[in-house]
Amino acid sequence: MLELPTFSPRPHRVFSAGFYPSADFDFVVRCVLGGVPFGTADVGEVLATIDGVANNDHEHWFQAWHETGSRVRAAAEAAATANRLVSAAQAYLRAATYFAVAVNSVSGLESDELLVPTFRLHRSSWEGFVDTTDRIVERVEIPYEQGTLPGWFFTPSADAQPRPTLVMVNGSDGAISTLWSSGASGALTRGYNVLLFDGPGQQSMLFERGVGFRPDWEAVLTPVADFVLQRPDVDSDRVALYGISQGGYWIARALAFEHRFAAAIADPGVMDVAASWDRNIPSSLMKLFRAGKKDAFDRDMTLGMKFSPQTARTWNFRSRPYLQDSYFDTLTEVHRYTLTDHEAAQITTPLLVTDPEDEKFWPGQSKELADRSGGPTELSHFTAAEGANFHCQPMARLLTDERMFDWLDAALQR
Repeated sequence: MLELPTFSPRPHRVFSAGFYPSADFDFVVRCVLGGVPFGTADVGEVLATIDGVANNDHEHWFQAWHETGSRVRAAAEAAATANRLVSAAQAYLRAATYFAVAVNSVSGLESDELLVPTFRLHRSSWEGFVDTTDRIVERVEIPYEQGTLPGWFFTPSADAQPRPTLVMVNGSDGAISTLWSSGASGALTRGYNVLLFDGPGQQSMLFERGVGFRPDWEAVLTPVADFVLQRPDVDSDRVALYGISQGGYWIARALAFEHRFAAAIADPGVMDVAASWDRNIPSSLMKLFRAGKKDAFDRDMTLGMKFSPQTARTWNFRSRPYLQDSYFDTLTEVHRYTLTDHEAAQITTPLLVTDPEDEKFWPGQSKELADRSGGPTELSHFTAAEGANFHCQPMARLLTDERMFDWLDAALQR
């Protein structure tokens, strides 16, 4: 009888060496590589893109991702012209990913004049994927206030059979294509319909329509639920909700008031969006802010930003969706994005909350949401030992899919 050797568990460092000393550059590479199993990137293309880009070289970083996106998009267009639709769809989807990185990279440039043109390259690449993929997809306009929200409704089969449906909510700066590798592809493979859309402050709603964020996302997800539930190809008893990154706050807030979703997933849990902002502001400035000293806060922030142009550009990019004119007013607005204990207790929807080790933006808040939710809630831990640490488990999206869909299937009794 062959006896296998036994091994003691290896200690795991809290942080791996990573791809870059810069936490921001490193996280982007992890996120892009995490989409490889779902076709949103190719390993060789990613490694070739970052090869030679120095740490915190923002100009070269933007240029490298833009050039890769352009090259892959050209290949997609050539394949589409030749009616090689499989190749075209694959390349369009990857191009959308690379341009999405370039869009966010504009925050590191001296001017944001390239923001909208780069976004349009990203979005038209995504639309190229929609036009050439063999997936069944319908462009939709979701009624919202006096206008609409742009969306895409995917279904795994052409028949009109009512199916379980996953509504996916993006984070603060996520591109629509990132949702493909964050659950959309996995949901379709498992027989779910999927609705993707831009909400207020997200992507086209911000860049092209000038519509900013809002904290009361029940005002967004109630009309989204109305839209989904009236479709004959949707099983109205099995509509689920997913929110990634800051979307973890938006769905939790909505679930406190909108109870028609049968189950929901917060990836991760977020109760206080402002915590990720406050942590990066010097304590002396936070004292001025908490004391309500607007003029002094804005004065000292302006002075500090002069010594760090890169920080100023990052602030401008991050603050854009909040549509405020001053540092004080922006931070005041961000502090409205808080889920109170009372609101969390009003959540009755079965809820899965991911809880990754080394969470950077909202550490501890996943457990806080799970503890305070008023409905049946499960906390799912992800660890460095599994290669699943960091915000939203960027390099363990297959593992994340397995856990959340196994839980969701049980919650919907599939």
